[in-house]
Amino acid sequence: MVFTRAWRNFKRTEDLSIAAAVLIYAGAVVHAFDRLPGGLELIVQRTLIWPGIALLLAILIPLAVGPMRRGLMRYVWMSFEAGFGQRPASILAGAGLLASAALFIYWQVSIAAHGGRYPAGVFSGYGAGIGVMIVQALLVRSLERSPEYAPYITEAE
Repeated sequence: MVFTRAWRNFKRTEDLSIAAAVLIYAGAVVHAFDRLPGGLELIVQRTLIWPGIALLLAILIPLAVGPMRRGLMRYVWMSFEAGFGQRPASILAGAGLLASAALFIYWQVSIAAHGGRYPAGVFSGYGAGIGVMIVQALLVRSLERSPEYAPYITEAE
């Protein structure tokens, strides 16, 4: 099956967005280990364990709950139809959102390093966000297998 250029670009953008988000998160965790107060156990718990649970729930719940999965599938399809990941402006907008999230998480770590509130929530929120992005990428693959969408995303061979 040969997919249209638009579909390949959309799928590539979905995948690269996940990779960028994971790299941003990894950098933020390394930054947190260097800056956050508290012992190793506290930092691991707040930057890896709780966010990991949030990530898993954000993946498992939408895939297990039919109405949620169908709603996200429609959202993914509408994103494709709207041109996300197919034009430079949409790619720059997505990169801007990821950069904003990165700045926010680094800012929260900086505040905590100077006696402010511990940023456990921002790490868990980011982990859940990565989970939602993974679900979207999985749903892109489901759309590829669906005969209903094939006429819109494939080219005649």
